[in-house]
Amino acid sequence: MNIGTAAIESGVSAKMIRHYEAIGLLAPAARRENSYRDYGARDVHELRFIGRARRLGFSIEEIRVLINLWRDGKRPSREVRRVAMAHLQDLETRIAEMQAMAQTLQKLVADCRGDSRPDCPILDDLGSSCCT
Repeated sequence: MNIGTAAIESGVSAKMIRHYEAIGLLAPAARRENSYRDYGARDVHELRFIGRARRLGFSIEEIRVLINLWRDGKRPSREVRRVAMAHLQDLETRIAEMQAMAQTLQKLVADCRGDSRPDCPILDDLGSSCCT
């Protein structure tokens, strides 16, 4: 199938397919006589794998490790689990940081009168940490 069909079948844009090939995440597609890329079912399956991993927030390097493990039928599942656990811990840390940011902003927004007066606790808070 051509790149457009592979994109539709996999849910990964043609631009990203070319990018994944360029960075070596996906093997370069076979070429037809007219030099067009020619993708098979295995390519589409790998693209779906990559797309799902991206939607779960895995980095390109994490996906590179995971797809190589996926391709290796003799891989130890502990390696896959190790990558997934590290990613999960990173997500949980980022979530906690974002929740703390949201709580801070909720307090600042609640403290701001939002009227015609110039005093604003939001700006005061932002300005207080700029030079310390």
